[in-house]
Amino acid sequence: MKRHRQKVWLQLAVLATAMAARQLAAAEAPAAVRTVTPEAAEFFEKKIRPLFTDRCYECHSAEAKKIKGGLRLDLRDGALKGGDSGPAVVPGEPEKSRLIKAVRYTDTELVMPPKHKLSPEEVADLMAWVNMGAPDPRSETNAAAPGYGGDFAAGKKHWSLQPVRKSPLPAVKNPRWPRGDVDRFVLAKLEEKKLSPARDASKQTLIRRATFDLTGLPPTPGEVDAFLADKSSRAFEKVVDRLLASPAYGERWGRHWLDVVRYADTSGCNSDYPIPDAHKYRDWVINAFNRDLPYDQFIREQIAGDLLPAKSDAERYERIIATGYLAIARRFGSRNNEFHLTIEDTIDNVGKGVLGLSLSCARCHDHKFDPILNREYYALYGIFNSTRYAFPGTEIYKHPKDFVPLVSGTNVGVLAKYQADLAALDDEVESLKNKRIKLGKVGEGDDDSDVKDAETREKLAKVRADLKAVRERQKELEANPPNVPKAYAVADGKVADAKIQKKGQPGNLGDVVPRGFLQVLGGQILPADEKGSGRLELAQWLTDAKNPLAARVMVNRIWQHHFGRGIVQTPNDFGTRGKPPTHPELLDYLAAKFIESGWSVKAMQKVVMLSRAYQMSSGDNARSAETDVNNDWLWRFNRRRLAAEEVRDAMLAVGGNLDRTMVGAQPFPPENEWKYTQHTPFVAVYQTDRRSVYLMQQRIKKNPFLEMFDGADTNATTGERPLSTTPLQALFMMNDPFAHTEAERFAERVAKVSDEAKRIDSAYRIAFGRPATREEIALGGEYLKSCAAELKRTDVPAEKQSRAALASYCRVLLSSNEFLFVD
Repeated sequence: MKRHRQKVWLQLAVLATAMAARQLAAAEAPAAVRTVTPEAAEFFEKKIRPLFTDRCYECHSAEAKKIKGGLRLDLRDGALKGGDSGPAVVPGEPEKSRLIKAVRYTDTELVMPPKHKLSPEEVADLMAWVNMGAPDPRSETNAAAPGYGGDFAAGKKHWSLQPVRKSPLPAVKNPRWPRGDVDRFVLAKLEEKKLSPARDASKQTLIRRATFDLTGLPPTPGEVDAFLADKSSRAFEKVVDRLLASPAYGERWGRHWLDVVRYADTSGCNSDYPIPDAHKYRDWVINAFNRDLPYDQFIREQIAGDLLPAKSDAERYERIIATGYLAIARRFGSRNNEFHLTIEDTIDNVGKGVLGLSLSCARCHDHKFDPILNREYYALYGIFNSTRYAFPGTEIYKHPKDFVPLVSGTNVGVLAKYQADLAALDDEVESLKNKRIKLGKVGEGDDDSDVKDAETREKLAKVRADLKAVRERQKELEANPPNVPKAYAVADGKVADAKIQKKGQPGNLGDVVPRGFLQVLGGQILPADEKGSGRLELAQWLTDAKNPLAARVMVNRIWQHHFGRGIVQTPNDFGTRGKPPTHPELLDYLAAKFIESGWSVKAMQKVVMLSRAYQMSSGDNARSAETDVNNDWLWRFNRRRLAAEEVRDAMLAVGGNLDRTMVGAQPFPPENEWKYTQHTPFVAVYQTDRRSVYLMQQRIKKNPFLEMFDGADTNATTGERPLSTTPLQALFMMNDPFAHTEAERFAERVAKVSDEAKRIDSAYRIAFGRPATREEIALGGEYLKSCAAELKRTDVPAEKQSRAALASYCRVLLSSNEFLFVD
């Protein structure tokens, strides 16, 4: 027990020291961020530069008639240098920044802009920018210029925009090492860098690695034993085939895609309304991976499934559900006033998720770093603005609208009328509320005694009566919804080309732009007489085999989730601000093979996993580690911590109580009972023993467990999850009720083995996929003996002390690095 405790407390001490060091480093950080990351540059270009241009340049730029206060915001670091009153921004400290104080309007002597206050969202963006260290990617000489920041012709020559070329296999000095084509590319690079590959991983390590990678679950002792007993040359290939055929495969790999598309079960508006039908899209993604839907078709159905031909009603409904990808774009405020932000979120996600390009940086001006023009952004905008998105409801307009019926015949009209009637009543309620406000009253109360004018009181009473009548009609409709299945999906709407929104402002319109695609990827334009939105054509353009990005981006994601990092280590950014590929020839070889295979994700995974590179040990080599500390050249396998969902699912699995029920709805209450706000503790309501992919995903408030272990951001695409190591994670594994419950269930499983040594060995096989060593059995026995002695001095009943000691020991195993990491 002493040695186990020493291990645990040493781990906590190391973690606490690391955290303190990070805090100290942050405290001693330079005054401003000088090296601007791609993410910070994108944030500035999307949020800060447009804000400065639209709201600040009139007084604080070279174009101002008189520069107020000596402050220029059209220069790089202009806010840092400040004006007559000193620096406007203190990097990392918004509370000390005069700019933040001014835009908050908390000081009557210091308000900016002076006439029209910034929106809460704009203030929040400025605060976030200051917290980031006020990164500014502009050049001093061209800070305010709105045009493309480089040579457009040269930009088109960027590596990721070139056609995919299947390079010939490279020659290697050690032809005995490669097991396939992938290995030749890896070894050639290692030999070029004078590095040696690590030894092969053990079979126990390999099956645990593969099982987590493909299913997100630990292998069972029986599966490990069967693999160890199989001495055939195809033993591992059979394991891979079995795992690819498992229903759990779609749950794990579906979760990777849900990261990319920022899936959530709620809308993201201020009240964060539930979307009971969102799960149908999540389930479609899981099933699509399980049936190995070709990736090009996978993308086409999500962009334009409702417009694709179908062989049956069932297939048509499935393809409608697939467009839930577009419908789950984040919502802002009311039905129409901020819908341009939903379209921006859609374009941003399509760009990063499918193409690996930050398209939304071209919303306000030509892209500063990549050859994407402002007008091309609005060519895409017109396509999505010609699309009717299902409306989930907000705090003002509470009723869903434009959900797509998954039926045919008369029921289609029944649902449409029901939704339209409720929407009309919402509009009527809002109109009557506005009338009361104009008459000097807010709310729906009966007390108008403070209104002295008799005529106004009479009008107020009439409005109040009308409002009451509308509320009654709403309740009556809410209580009798039509029994019609529906999808949170999209359909074609009012078709029209879009006008450029100058500086990204919807109220400042410019030229009309024909709907179309990016010049660097073909530049196709819809015919002038096209009656559809253009989503069907866009789906084809995105997945055209001649498009060099779609295959490269997805192959890179597959590699990333097997090796811990992509060949391109910025999986959502294949532009000039992203990192170049470490193995460009290998990337193109795999992309070409992916297309040749019929865009089969499973076939590509099998190619990757049967490589010797994938089957290497994660052990260190001093010389290689010194030369290539980040393992960019793949001289060993990257050890990784389990993802948040894997941690939780593995705990449930070893506890023996993982509910393997697949797919299905969240247990939201009926729509007429909704009283949600962003402060509602959803996560406390929707607990389950099912896999974590089925947990209710709230957009505004994360599930605490998933947040603690670096789960995906549900507000924006997550190409690569951040990885943190905090004392809180270790404390959770030792002290949280969930950890205690699963440790007790784990103990119940191993308690069925009568012999203590075999019991400890069984625990190791279940938790780690390997037998316990002689020393580990001895240490386990010491721990159980010492723990039992301590329990005798407590109020734990004597008959429960043995089980309590075993549960304590199981909790130690669940807290260990060996449980939480994959080698």
